[in-house]
Amino acid sequence: RNPSVWGAHPLGKSLTDHDRCHSDQWEPRLCPPAPRLHPTALVQAGWSKCWSRRENRPYYFNRFTNQSLWEVPVLGQHDVIVSLIFVIVEPSTPISPSTPGVKPWSTEEKQPTATPAPPTIYWDLDVQTNAVIRERPPVPLLPPHPEIELQRAQLVTKLRQHYHELCLQREGIDPPRESFNRWLLERKVIDKGLDPLLPSDCDPVISPSMFREVMNDIPIRLSRIKYKEEARKLLFKYAEAAKKMIDSRNASPESRKVVKWNAEDTMNWLRRDHSASKEDYMDRLEHLRLQCGPHVAAVAKDSVEGICSKIYQLSADYSRRLRQTHLSLLQSPPPEPAPSDPSARLVYCYPLRLSTPTPALPRVELHFENDVACLRFKGEMVKVNRGHFSKLELLYRYSCIDDPRFEKFLSRVWCLLKRYQVMFGAGCNEGTGLQGALPVPVFEVLQKQFGVSFECFASPLNSYFKQFCSAFPDTDGFFGSRGPFLSFSPVSGSFEANPPFCEELMDAMVTHFEDLLSSSSEPLSFVVFVPDWRDPETPALTRMESSRFLREQLHVAAYEHEYRSGSQHVCKREEMSYRAVHGTAVLFLQNDAGFAKWTPTPERVSELCAAFKPPRTNSSCSSSGPAPQGTDPTPKTVPDNHENTHPTRPILMKLDQ
Repeated sequence: RNPSVWGAHPLGKSLTDHDRCHSDQWEPRLCPPAPRLHPTALVQAGWSKCWSRRENRPYYFNRFTNQSLWEVPVLGQHDVIVSLIFVIVEPSTPISPSTPGVKPWSTEEKQPTATPAPPTIYWDLDVQTNAVIRERPPVPLLPPHPEIELQRAQLVTKLRQHYHELCLQREGIDPPRESFNRWLLERKVIDKGLDPLLPSDCDPVISPSMFREVMNDIPIRLSRIKYKEEARKLLFKYAEAAKKMIDSRNASPESRKVVKWNAEDTMNWLRRDHSASKEDYMDRLEHLRLQCGPHVAAVAKDSVEGICSKIYQLSADYSRRLRQTHLSLLQSPPPEPAPSDPSARLVYCYPLRLSTPTPALPRVELHFENDVACLRFKGEMVKVNRGHFSKLELLYRYSCIDDPRFEKFLSRVWCLLKRYQVMFGAGCNEGTGLQGALPVPVFEVLQKQFGVSFECFASPLNSYFKQFCSAFPDTDGFFGSRGPFLSFSPVSGSFEANPPFCEELMDAMVTHFEDLLSSSSEPLSFVVFVPDWRDPETPALTRMESSRFLREQLHVAAYEHEYRSGSQHVCKREEMSYRAVHGTAVLFLQNDAGFAKWTPTPERVSELCAAFKPPRTNSSCSSSGPAPQGTDPTPKTVPDNHENTHPTRPILMKLDQ
């Protein structure tokens, strides 16, 4: 390297001869005359000047696009990232894969009147994986297609409407917030169907998650109470709703007697006593729920099971219709799935591949509105901010092997964005908590101190590393996904797991952890982040705390740490993070070799605790559970819990932020 250069290679070294000989971007390029920009602008755009020992002359390398040039680069001409981030672009006409002479991810360039500030980066795609797996064949999934994704979005929206109507008509309540989203997550844990989103082959048919959450809101939804008058009103509404429900259903004489007596007694007490405190009303409400709840649940059981069954049957029907339409678009039928080979060689993990070739994809238009990339197909628009659009381009460049000219890039991005938009709903802030991510400083410490290079639950939109597992292998595999975590079986490596807060999914995750750690003698480590729910305790958390693989456990107090929003790819910078209103439990599950290699020492644990502290805020982090010798763990404190229902209660607390 030339010590006097204005930039430097990001790894602190020049390219090797092997890299240069095998790079299709190494040859010098002849470019039309263009105005040269100041070196500072080129450095911000990712360019650095390095020295070629073989050729004995300088060359220029872009750390964003991995391009190498002999000549001085021209900003916006040689690199894709520059035109997306550092240049304000407002093309007169949208571009698409069918636009002749224009690459689908570049735009017409206009010189900005002022240099915009570089975007904040919430990922590090340079970290290489240490996850080792057995080589596996391509998966027999149908490739994503905008026509099918648009039809799937319409059917899922229709299914949500059916769910809302059934809850309203049969039980007189609105659907519990986010319950449909958690139903999708819970069903996919056991679903053996072929649709990537809609459940179609589940046993049992009745979803425990949906049944539990609807029952929790019967006869009325119990919301959080702040004032005395709210508590008084809620108590009256519960008594009135319970009495009305027991009168209108086929209840036993004993149930009618108990509910009517308690409801009338409560109403008489409300008429007599006007000096009661908020605590008096809440105590009375709890007593009423204990007395009437079992009888109300008994008469509502068949009706709620009917709701769950009807939604599942509609989903299975929609799934069959979608697959028939999808197969008709393919050039050839999908091949039979290849059996797994237990003796396959060990390799570093790589993105999931589809066995079915992608047919020609229709036109998807792209235009930019300030800092937002807008992709439109048949009038349906999805949006993503410029930084995340550039991230998707990089992930696609690293992971996709069947589209070197990026002719299918925009169509696949549209399908990806539409899939996540549909899964988590179109309501304000809906689903963002289910996609929440850890803060960047926490990931940096995990990678530096514990060798973490892989996320077990992420997406191309919120991942920190370029290697991760996600819910949708068909759309996400082109952007680096290794597939769903429950079907991912690493032999060794260091992993971070921050699952969506769905109890059934978290419980299945713990079972998978135990199987992986028991079957491997190679270094294997999982650093797990789950909500510290204690009233009642979550089965997944209880199982991990009693696991023989637990090496260390931490508690991060409520309101003293943050998560990154699940809508980070579309939200404003000031909305990127939100305070956690519940405590977070951090658990280290490691086999013996993993514990020896990535030991959670007091120094490392202390640095992880410090990384959780929000800016300009003091937080406390206490340790509990098994610890290495020489440590003196402090008993952890659990935040007070004022909600009355579970599991909807803690999830809603997180999502309401």
